[in-house]
Amino acid sequence: MPANIETSPPGLDLDHLRDHLAEYDLAGGPLAAEVIHGGKSNLTYLVRDGERRFVVRRPPLGHVLATAHDMGREYRVMTALRDTGVPVPRTYHLCEDAEVVGAPFYVMEYVEGGVPPATPAIEAKLIDILATLHGIDPAAVGLADFGRPEGFLERQVKRWKRQLEASRSRELPHIDALFARLAAAVPATQRHTIVHGDFKLGNTLIADGEVRAVLDWEMSTLGDPLTDLALFLLYGDFDGLDTGGAQTGHTPSGELAERYARGTGLDMSRLGWYVAMACFKLAVIAEGIYFRHTRGLTVGEGFDEVGDHVAPLVAHGLNALQSQEG
Repeated sequence: MPANIETSPPGLDLDHLRDHLAEYDLAGGPLAAEVIHGGKSNLTYLVRDGERRFVVRRPPLGHVLATAHDMGREYRVMTALRDTGVPVPRTYHLCEDAEVVGAPFYVMEYVEGGVPPATPAIEAKLIDILATLHGIDPAAVGLADFGRPEGFLERQVKRWKRQLEASRSRELPHIDALFARLAAAVPATQRHTIVHGDFKLGNTLIADGEVRAVLDWEMSTLGDPLTDLALFLLYGDFDGLDTGGAQTGHTPSGELAERYARGTGLDMSRLGWYVAMACFKLAVIAEGIYFRHTRGLTVGEGFDEVGDHVAPLVAHGLNALQSQEG
């Protein structure tokens, strides 16, 4: 339900937002807003001013892990990809002044669409979009300095271990063993590209069978493209992970990997390591959400079961490594 026009939803002061946006001719009269549910990280709001509607994104309430909720990063990459073959919403405004609504935020286009159940046709289109993204020259779209691609995988392993320690509040069997095995067998990156960081059906908007927008670029950077592929495949194979409302995939992950390989020319022989890394990353993210939920710092529904995914993800990751080694 939309928020009352005189009431600000959690994390978004509508009076301050209206005054700020009026300075840039982005809003007119009083604002009404509602939280768009589905995401479990950054907060997303649909905002109306009586004539227009747009989307506002800001970091979650409390316990924000370092570098994990960078509004400027999301805004920059979507702006850069506007005229490429990767569908993204148009971006309108970035505010890095935390005094306006309590945190940095940005404003973007409202795109019509939803997240239907996975179908082979939709999965194929998403794989093709991922291949397109990984074929873009970062320098050609102004993103040559968007990350430090050299040593990307090694830093990822260490980074998610640090994030785990920042959110660790209970016993997590075997997660340290998964980390150790990942750190001991990091593959060589074949190509450095723009990576989304959380590419999945639940982070898209689809209408009439077409992908209208790819959303949630908060973890995007320059790095190893197979991290994106492995995460996408994991969401399809692992029931219940994609909390955006999507279902597990219908196309076997091997067929999707082959389609991606044809589109990019990349070698899939070490894909098991990347799947295990995706398991570790999602387990850490789930644990961070669990941590915030237990402290009453989440907004929306569906958070109470997120922590239950951690142990199965760790087991799946260890199995992926074992299968590749075997």
